[in-house]
Amino acid sequence: MTETPDRQRRLGLQWAALAVLGGLAGCQTAPVPVPPAPVSPPPPPPPRALRPPVLGLALGGGAARGFAHIGVIQVLEEHGIRPQLVAGTSAGSLVAALYASGHSGADLGRLAQGMDESALTDWAFPGRGVLKGEALAVYVRKQTGGLPIEQMKLPLGIVATDLADGQPILFRRGDVGSAVRASSAVPAVFQPVRLNGREYVDGGLVSPVPVRYAREMGAEMVIAVDISTPPDGGATGDALRLLLQTFSIMGRSINQWELKDADVVLRPTLNGVAGTDFTARLKALKAGREAAQAMLPAIRQKLAALAR
Repeated sequence: MTETPDRQRRLGLQWAALAVLGGLAGCQTAPVPVPPAPVSPPPPPPPRALRPPVLGLALGGGAARGFAHIGVIQVLEEHGIRPQLVAGTSAGSLVAALYASGHSGADLGRLAQGMDESALTDWAFPGRGVLKGEALAVYVRKQTGGLPIEQMKLPLGIVATDLADGQPILFRRGDVGSAVRASSAVPAVFQPVRLNGREYVDGGLVSPVPVRYAREMGAEMVIAVDISTPPDGGATGDALRLLLQTFSIMGRSINQWELKDADVVLRPTLNGVAGTDFTARLKALKAGREAAQAMLPAIRQKLAALAR
């Protein structure tokens, strides 16, 4: 079959087009691979909030010098430092009980100013002590609303001494008035306190400042307040002064060991304030405030160092 000129022309154009397309295909370069988009690392987790350490307050014995504890508590509260638990011995047990029951530092200051020490005096002479101590127990029950130790607003520990074997006891449950009375029962001054068939006397015989018991209660940081009277070498001619001097010597020896476990030790300057001088209560309270204010930088530094 003879192809016409038009058909031949169309076939020529088709072959030419195929040739051009083939040439173009031969000239194409391989596609450049596109790198994957970089993957950003996940954002770092937010920093964990630091937990402040469980702060415990260990309040020592010292009779009327115990008003200094109130000044310490006031300053701590005024600067936002609030202990989570409190342990007390003797006079410290009284302040500890009142504080643990919910009284603020300001409340305690008002109680101190209005306290009538004659209301705490119930003579028992003659006997095993010149004071019974029941009036003290009644006062404590009244000021704490009759709450037992285990229902206080703050965990509370009260230290006394078993008269039979000399072992310390930490009261964590039961009648707070009886516990404070036992912790404060200075031999020959207060009668021993009988509880559950055992007799107890002043906790200062075994733990003048109860640092180890604050630790036992769960404190991760302990502020200890030492209001003990150092042996002064004064006259000890009468029985009471001889007894107080004996307590001072014994307490200093025990404190040298126990206070080593405290993170911060406050020693209010109580020169001239005798343990029997209830008229110097405001002077003692002021001394407690001054001691706490002086140690505030150390307290804050230790709180920050122990934060977790």
